[in-house]
Amino acid sequence: MNVVETRGLAKSYRGKRAVDRFDMHVAQGDIYGFVGKNGAGKSTVMKMVCGLATPTEGEIELFGERAGAGSHAGPGRRSGGEGAPRIGALIEAPGIVGNLTAYENLMAKALAMGVVDAPARCRETLALVGLPDTGKKKARGFSLGMKQRLGLALALIGSPDLLLLDEPLNGLDPEGTRAMRNLLVRLNDTLGVTIVISSHVLDQLDRVATRFGVIANGTMVREMTAEQVQAECGDTLRVRTADPSRTLALLEEALPHATFRAEPDGSLAVAGADQAGVAQVLRVADQLVLELSEVKRDIEDYFVELMEGGAHHA
Repeated sequence: MNVVETRGLAKSYRGKRAVDRFDMHVAQGDIYGFVGKNGAGKSTVMKMVCGLATPTEGEIELFGERAGAGSHAGPGRRSGGEGAPRIGALIEAPGIVGNLTAYENLMAKALAMGVVDAPARCRETLALVGLPDTGKKKARGFSLGMKQRLGLALALIGSPDLLLLDEPLNGLDPEGTRAMRNLLVRLNDTLGVTIVISSHVLDQLDRVATRFGVIANGTMVREMTAEQVQAECGDTLRVRTADPSRTLALLEEALPHATFRAEPDGSLAVAGADQAGVAQVLRVADQLVLELSEVKRDIEDYFVELMEGGAHHA
């Protein structure tokens, strides 16, 4: 089942489309890496999904029900008398009251939501996100990383089934980033929480995401599994010869399972073939090889190519 599905989603501000014809599919149990440049529309999409912004056009389906319709509780809330929403969100700046402590911030939200045994729940959540000992320190004095942790704690109050996290790794040092990453994986593994997480720290996102969606100019460019990303980011061979056209024809015939891409500088990028096999084909055909080397493709370069390609076609 898709926990989140959008169809033809659009949002206009002052006549300009921030999101346009946007289709998204987040399956139950996903850690969905939401990738896009600043201003691409990530935060706007997340706001519409959690009800903080109203779409100009299109549909949003949550937990199998169209948003704004369905059961008495609504698709974003639990039925059976439980008032706690099924969605927790940390979008843009955390909604923190600066003159309250971390515990007081959590208690204010827990009481407003009607969380059962709120004091114990707040203490558990602070420990979960790594803020068990802030005591009477006011939130205004927190570091950016501590504010991110508190924002996540606020999103977790009420034990949501879906978490929407907009750049939750911002402001975290390497140790804090690792702790946050491990926490998200644990929430997903042990509690079955579906997570949509946007981040510009792509190497960190790559370590946790099971599925990716790439947005450019407010439109979904592509959705793919982590396995598909790894396959397309695999190492390639760079082949440069005196006769590129002849080389391409020879390799395509000899290596039918490999893929080839002609580069602007006249070289070939070959995926799905080993260096020894390519060298053997060229040697037998008496091709003058100017370069034959392995190229490791950076995942950040891969996503940037997707985003820029989507921006050009938007």
